[in-house]
Amino acid sequence: MNRYLNDNNSLKRDIFLGVITAVSFSLFIYLAYFSLTCKICDTISALLGLWLLLYLPKRAVLFSGFFIGLLWFYWIGFSFKYYNLHWMEPIVIIGFGLVYMLFFGVLALTSKPYLRAVLLFLLNFIHPFYFNWMKIPLLFVNSYFGIHNYDLVLVLAALSWPSLIKNRYSPLPLFLLLPALSYPHPLPKLPNIKIDLVTTHLLQNQKWKPSNLQAIVNQNFNDIKHAIDKKYNVIVLPESAFPLYMNMQPKLIKYLQFLSHKITIITGTLLYKNQKEYNVSYMFKRGKYKIAKKMVLVPFGEYVPLPKFARKWVNKIFFGGASSFAHAKHVTDFTINGIKFRNAICYEATTSPLFKGDPKYMIAMSNNAWFTPSIEPTLQLLLMKYYSKKYGTIIFHASNIATTGIVR
Repeated sequence: MNRYLNDNNSLKRDIFLGVITAVSFSLFIYLAYFSLTCKICDTISALLGLWLLLYLPKRAVLFSGFFIGLLWFYWIGFSFKYYNLHWMEPIVIIGFGLVYMLFFGVLALTSKPYLRAVLLFLLNFIHPFYFNWMKIPLLFVNSYFGIHNYDLVLVLAALSWPSLIKNRYSPLPLFLLLPALSYPHPLPKLPNIKIDLVTTHLLQNQKWKPSNLQAIVNQNFNDIKHAIDKKYNVIVLPESAFPLYMNMQPKLIKYLQFLSHKITIITGTLLYKNQKEYNVSYMFKRGKYKIAKKMVLVPFGEYVPLPKFARKWVNKIFFGGASSFAHAKHVTDFTINGIKFRNAICYEATTSPLFKGDPKYMIAMSNNAWFTPSIEPTLQLLLMKYYSKKYGTIIFHASNIATTGIVR
């Protein structure tokens, strides 16, 4: 091993270093996936992963980017089987490895650690295909370091500046790690509202079958009635808990309005209007309802982030001619007992636009059945925790086949 690690031209060495870097860069996700809370482990692995990216040989940087892409996003290919495109799964998985090989590959343009530190910081603002889940400060979400951009600057400076100092004082920049330590920031108090966050267990290949619709609707009503019996003020059902176009079901709406005199009901469903399809939330309260349309759509999941001519081709070839979802132009807040809750549907709860105005509370709903079993629900939860810390927002999250609970 020592022979090829010391060989500057060793392909084995570069692959080995790439794997070690990717594992260090990704360890916090997998520890969280297995519910292994270890702040010191997350801290050390994050520092090691970043340090390696700053000092790796150029070719090893490419391998590290490839393996980081696989470890973070291998699960994206899983959804293609629900479009009867099983053959696309390995292509998409390898494709994401190649995308992040190029993404981190810009670091290989230089061997100078301080220039790589600048590039690595700038990469935090670049999102391939508008998919923003590669957040480099996310490495610190369960560590002893802060998750803000200035914390990342301090950490990168501490790791890279010693290369500029060629004497006994070279370790001095490491003291920059001290102001990057995480300090507790006050979150708002939990609202004086009893909220039932429902977890459902519907497999994706069963959720949209017409033969299962009545059973799904009945289970939703059972959950609502159980929450009423338990004296909850609010019940939150997951994304698309009612797998239908709610606005085309007047009897269903009328019954939910009736139940809303006893409890406020917030549920995910779909809406079809003016030949456009929307992913929405409905809030039923005191016999009335309000609709919140999803504003930030999932790239390649709910829309194709390509020019119009290419978008039509992709929809036709890969998605059976299905068109992209339409989206809202602004965020929507629900007011319950005089308290405002920002509404977020799945991916939205992991994007900055939904936190505009630093909302105190957010109600988020997800359907993670597309990607389970995988680390996707864990990564989503870590991202929600990141945004909760960044904006001081408490998130009430209800999900289908994933962790349901309060994120703070």
